[in-house]
Amino acid sequence: MKRSVAATLAAALLACGAASAQTTVKEAWIRGTVAQQKATGLFAQITSVQGGRLVGASSPVAGVVEIHEMAMDGNVMKMRALPDGLALPAGKPVELKPGGYHVMLLDLKQALEPGSTVPVTLVFEGADKKRDSVELQVPVKALNAAAKPAMQHSGH
Repeated sequence: MKRSVAATLAAALLACGAASAQTTVKEAWIRGTVAQQKATGLFAQITSVQGGRLVGASSPVAGVVEIHEMAMDGNVMKMRALPDGLALPAGKPVELKPGGYHVMLLDLKQALEPGSTVPVTLVFEGADKKRDSVELQVPVKALNAAAKPAMQHSGH
Protein backbone atom coordinates (compact mmCIF):
# COMPACT_ATOMS: atom_id res chain seq x y z
CA MET A 1 0.00 0.00 0.00
CA LYS A 2 1.38 3.38 -1.04
CA ARG A 3 0.94 6.42 1.22
CA SER A 4 1.52 10.03 0.27
CA VAL A 5 4.12 12.04 2.16
CA ALA A 6 1.37 14.37 3.44
CA ALA A 7 -0.68 11.46 4.77
CA THR A 8 2.39 9.99 6.46
CA LEU A 9 3.27 13.33 8.09
CA ALA A 10 -0.33 13.87 9.20
CA ALA A 11 -0.44 10.39 10.72
CA ALA A 12 2.87 11.03 12.52
CA LEU A 13 1.57 14.33 13.93
CA LEU A 14 -1.65 12.72 15.11
CA ALA A 15 0.18 9.79 16.69
CA CYS A 16 2.60 12.14 18.46
CA GLY A 17 -0.25 14.37 19.61
CA ALA A 18 -2.35 11.54 20.98
CA ALA A 19 0.60 10.01 22.82
CA SER A 20 2.07 13.04 24.57
CA ALA A 21 0.16 16.26 23.97
CA GLN A 22 -1.69 18.13 26.68
CA THR A 23 -2.76 20.89 24.29
CA THR A 24 -3.62 20.65 20.60
CA VAL A 25 -3.81 23.59 18.20
CA LYS A 26 -5.71 22.91 14.97
CA GLU A 27 -6.73 24.88 11.91
CA ALA A 28 -4.58 27.90 12.78
CA TRP A 29 -4.44 30.84 10.39
CA ILE A 30 -3.58 34.53 10.38
CA ARG A 31 -5.49 37.18 8.45
CA GLY A 32 -3.27 38.86 5.84
CA THR A 33 -2.55 42.58 5.94
CA VAL A 34 -2.00 45.47 3.57
CA ALA A 35 0.96 47.86 3.56
CA GLN A 36 1.04 50.12 6.63
CA GLN A 37 -1.43 47.91 8.57
CA LYS A 38 0.00 47.39 12.05
CA ALA A 39 -2.30 44.70 13.50
CA THR A 40 -4.00 41.43 12.59
CA GLY A 41 -5.49 38.35 14.23
CA LEU A 42 -4.57 34.70 14.63
CA PHE A 43 -7.44 32.22 14.71
CA ALA A 44 -7.42 28.50 15.61
CA GLN A 45 -9.08 25.74 17.58
CA ILE A 46 -7.36 24.86 20.86
CA THR A 47 -8.08 21.80 23.00
CA SER A 48 -6.42 21.14 26.36
CA VAL A 49 -6.69 17.54 27.56
CA GLN A 50 -6.49 18.39 31.27
CA GLY A 51 -7.61 22.01 31.12
CA GLY A 52 -5.60 25.15 31.65
CA ARG A 53 -5.15 28.57 30.10
CA LEU A 54 -3.63 30.21 27.04
CA VAL A 55 -1.50 32.76 28.91
CA GLY A 56 0.80 34.27 26.31
CA ALA A 57 2.04 34.41 22.75
CA SER A 58 4.89 35.86 20.73
CA SER A 59 6.03 36.20 17.13
CA PRO A 60 9.08 37.77 15.53
CA VAL A 61 6.80 39.65 13.07
CA ALA A 62 5.04 41.59 15.86
CA GLY A 63 6.26 43.93 18.56
CA VAL A 64 3.39 42.88 20.85
CA VAL A 65 1.16 39.78 20.85
CA GLU A 66 -1.90 39.66 23.11
CA ILE A 67 -4.84 37.37 23.78
CA HIS A 68 -8.07 39.26 23.02
CA GLU A 69 -11.82 38.96 23.20
CA MET A 70 -14.40 40.73 21.06
CA ALA A 71 -17.79 40.98 22.72
CA MET A 72 -20.93 43.04 22.56
CA ASP A 73 -21.23 45.82 25.14
CA GLY A 74 -24.81 46.99 24.65
CA ASN A 75 -24.99 47.70 20.92
CA VAL A 76 -21.24 48.20 20.52
CA MET A 77 -18.70 45.50 19.62
CA LYS A 78 -15.63 46.02 21.81
CA MET A 79 -12.24 44.36 21.78
CA ARG A 80 -10.20 43.94 24.94
CA ALA A 81 -7.05 42.18 26.02
CA LEU A 82 -7.38 39.25 28.43
CA PRO A 83 -4.46 39.90 30.84
CA ASP A 84 -5.15 36.65 32.74
CA GLY A 85 -5.31 34.63 29.53
CA LEU A 86 -8.06 32.48 28.07
CA ALA A 87 -9.54 29.55 30.00
CA LEU A 88 -9.33 26.16 28.26
CA PRO A 89 -11.84 23.74 29.82
CA ALA A 90 -10.59 20.14 29.99
CA GLY A 91 -11.25 18.26 26.78
CA LYS A 92 -13.43 20.99 25.21
CA PRO A 93 -12.27 22.81 22.07
CA VAL A 94 -12.05 26.60 22.35
CA GLU A 95 -12.51 28.40 19.05
CA LEU A 96 -10.40 31.46 18.29
CA LYS A 97 -12.35 33.17 15.50
CA PRO A 98 -13.09 36.56 13.97
CA GLY A 99 -15.55 38.41 16.20
CA GLY A 100 -14.67 36.32 19.27
CA TYR A 101 -11.55 35.18 21.08
CA HIS A 102 -8.33 35.59 19.07
CA VAL A 103 -4.62 36.24 19.35
CA MET A 104 -3.83 39.82 18.30
CA LEU A 105 -0.51 40.56 16.58
CA LEU A 106 0.25 44.25 17.13
CA ASP A 107 3.01 46.61 16.00
CA LEU A 108 3.65 44.48 12.90
CA LYS A 109 7.14 44.83 11.47
CA GLN A 110 6.03 43.97 7.92
CA ALA A 111 2.95 43.28 5.82
CA LEU A 112 1.76 39.67 6.07
CA GLU A 113 1.19 38.33 2.56
CA PRO A 114 -1.39 35.63 1.86
CA GLY A 115 0.40 32.35 1.13
CA SER A 116 3.27 33.06 3.51
CA THR A 117 3.72 31.50 6.96
CA VAL A 118 4.39 33.22 10.27
CA PRO A 119 6.19 31.70 13.26
CA VAL A 120 4.12 32.04 16.44
CA THR A 121 4.75 30.68 19.93
CA LEU A 122 1.74 30.09 22.17
CA VAL A 123 2.26 29.68 25.93
CA PHE A 124 -0.11 27.49 27.93
CA GLU A 125 -0.44 27.03 31.68
CA GLY A 126 -1.81 23.74 32.96
CA ALA A 127 -3.99 23.19 35.99
CA ASP A 128 -0.72 22.35 37.81
CA LYS A 129 0.59 25.89 36.93
CA LYS A 130 3.35 24.45 34.74
CA ARG A 131 3.92 26.42 31.55
CA ASP A 132 4.49 24.89 28.14
CA SER A 133 5.12 26.48 24.76
CA VAL A 134 3.86 25.36 21.36
CA GLU A 135 5.74 26.53 18.27
CA LEU A 136 3.59 27.02 15.17
CA GLN A 137 4.17 27.91 11.54
CA VAL A 138 0.86 29.59 10.75
CA PRO A 139 -0.38 30.16 7.19
CA VAL A 140 -1.49 33.66 6.21
CA LYS A 141 -4.87 33.85 4.47
CA ALA A 142 -6.40 36.63 2.39
CA LEU A 143 -7.90 39.64 4.18
CA ASN A 144 -11.44 38.41 3.54
CA ALA A 145 -10.70 34.83 4.65
CA ALA A 146 -13.10 33.14 7.00
CA ALA A 147 -12.53 29.51 6.04
CA LYS A 148 -10.37 27.20 8.11
CA PRO A 149 -7.25 25.70 6.51
CA ALA A 150 -6.18 22.13 7.21
CA MET A 151 -3.19 22.92 9.46
CA GLN A 152 -2.59 21.05 12.66
CA HIS A 153 0.01 20.96 15.40
CA SER A 154 0.22 19.26 18.75
CA GLY A 155 2.29 20.34 21.74
CA HIS A 156 3.11 18.97 25.16
